[in-house]
Amino acid sequence: MSIEKEEMLQQIRCCDFAINELALYLDTHPTDDNALCLHRRYCREAKDLKDKYQKIYGPLTINFPCNKWRWLEEPWPWEGGMN
Repeated sequence: MSIEKEEMLQQIRCCDFAINELALYLDTHPTDDNALCLHRRYCREAKDLKDKYQKIYGPLTINFPCNKWRWLEEPWPWEGGMN
């Protein structure tokens, strides 16, 4: 896996982690406007990163909208696809 691809995946994971943590925080602090703004910002950032990643490297999930089925284009895990 290329360094750029791995770095982008790491950024996506970081955003998703922040989104989940902020959602848990907002469950107990629903009036915290700063946390709500952060949550919205990370949601936008995660969406932008995922859109960019999927345009370059292919789908992250099975429900990615595309014009063709791309799952078979990637190497299988036993072919080094998960490295």
